[in-house]
Amino acid sequence: MERITDQGKARRWARTIVSDISLYNQDKIREGIEQDTLFEVLAEELQEGRELYESRVAPEILQSTHFFDLAVVDVLFKSTHKFRSKIW
Repeated sequence: MERITDQGKARRWARTIVSDISLYNQDKIREGIEQDTLFEVLAEELQEGRELYESRVAPEILQSTHFFDLAVVDVLFKSTHKFRSKIW
């Protein structure tokens, strides 16, 4: 399989993966936000997503960008505003 070498495509790929994580794990996300344990609760899903992202993206993009981490913040946290939390 050919790796993604375009930064725009890599960014979109990261956002797609994190969007799927968010979509299919709403209960875990709610629990993680309410208990302030989001990264622990989603550790397996996020690791699996990161591995999928890294398996499809060219090494030079992986070394020079942080698209997966940015997608976690941009996509995952935007979906959490509806849950009660100690931090907001």
